[in-house]
Amino acid sequence: MKVTIQKLCQWKQEKKPIVCLTAWDYAIASLLDDAEIDLILVGDSLAMVALGHNNTLPITLEEMIHHTKAVCRGVKRSFVVCDLPFLTYQTSVTHAIESAGKIIKETNADAVKLEGGYPAMVETVSRLTEIGIPVMGHVGLTPQSVRVLGYKQQGKSTIAQETIFNQAIALEKAGAFAIVLEHMTMELAQKITDSLSIPTIGIGAGKGCDGQVLVTADLLGLSAKSPPFAKAYADLKSIISDSVTQFADDVRSHNFPN
Repeated sequence: MKVTIQKLCQWKQEKKPIVCLTAWDYAIASLLDDAEIDLILVGDSLAMVALGHNNTLPITLEEMIHHTKAVCRGVKRSFVVCDLPFLTYQTSVTHAIESAGKIIKETNADAVKLEGGYPAMVETVSRLTEIGIPVMGHVGLTPQSVRVLGYKQQGKSTIAQETIFNQAIALEKAGAFAIVLEHMTMELAQKITDSLSIPTIGIGAGKGCDGQVLVTADLLGLSAKSPPFAKAYADLKSIISDSVTQFADDVRSHNFPN
């Protein structure tokens, strides 16, 4: 049965953990869907893990749409969310509507995600949800603000905690159906989770969130450099390297084909 916004909110009330991973192509998406991953995020992290950029900033709307189309072709059950890339929604509400609408119209994604909870972004979320575009929020460490925030843990000071908490509350009031809490103190994430009626999805935010997300390349051991809160469940980099090396050796020694 297809995962829906209503089902995600029900799981929060039932305290059933929500499982989320990222995908960037058909093959990965199909495997995640078969494994009954609840929520698949086509994150702008694919700029780094699939396209080789140093951060998420360079990826374009067209590239996100291209990858999201491929992911959606591999999904039957999971709820698919596509990231709005940098500068496709921050400049104006109108621009955000155009970008989000293009994703929804062209990709078959279930929702979009955007970063930040400051007043202008809250207004954008409100307008998008008013016209029928589901929005996932994202507070704490927001990678598109890397030039300002770096990759440091957020919410350490009392003022920072209050700001992030108020942003999360405002995003829920604006109509967001869920919020990603990234790289913040466990205490702050727990407080936000307990105060919201919508699900929180944590990444480097402790066990108190309603669900957890990892970048799949980090989980599989494929990333060049993983954040400190990631966990590798496999070492596919070594497996792939050994396999292609063995193939090359077999070809050069005339053992393949046999």
